[in-house]
Amino acid sequence: MDPHTKTEIVNIIIEDVDTELLDEEIMHLVLDKRVSQPDSTITGKRNTFGQRAADSFAKFVGSWVFICWFLTVLVIWIVTNIILVSGAFDPFPFILLNLVLSCVAAIQTPLIMMSQNRQEEKDRLRAENDYKVNLKSEIIMQDLHVKMDQILEN
Repeated sequence: MDPHTKTEIVNIIIEDVDTELLDEEIMHLVLDKRVSQPDSTITGKRNTFGQRAADSFAKFVGSWVFICWFLTVLVIWIVTNIILVSGAFDPFPFILLNLVLSCVAAIQTPLIMMSQNRQEEKDRLRAENDYKVNLKSEIIMQDLHVKMDQILEN
């Protein structure tokens, strides 16, 4: 829901305080179709191939499997070049290794950031959804209190 729509809803609620909107009318103004929907439909649009790839990459890079494989490759690279001293493809200062690590970091960082930005958007939409559900529950509770008060008065 865009900020303009939220402002319109708040204005309608404030303007109609004198006429006292029914709780159901307020709920219909506040709630939309996204309430209680699964994560895949929260954003309302399908993910592109690049977005799915970034999410998969970030999930893999953030795992112990990746860390173990990466450390294994580093150790093999370093040990191989130390053992092959004269025929080493990347002698001691490991300049080629530094270049490879820099390239990995240069590619890895934007992909992880894309995935984090998308996750942040999903989290924001979930928080908005939670707020709407809580507001609906509060309105229902207030209505129940009014009805209980009416029952007690009778």
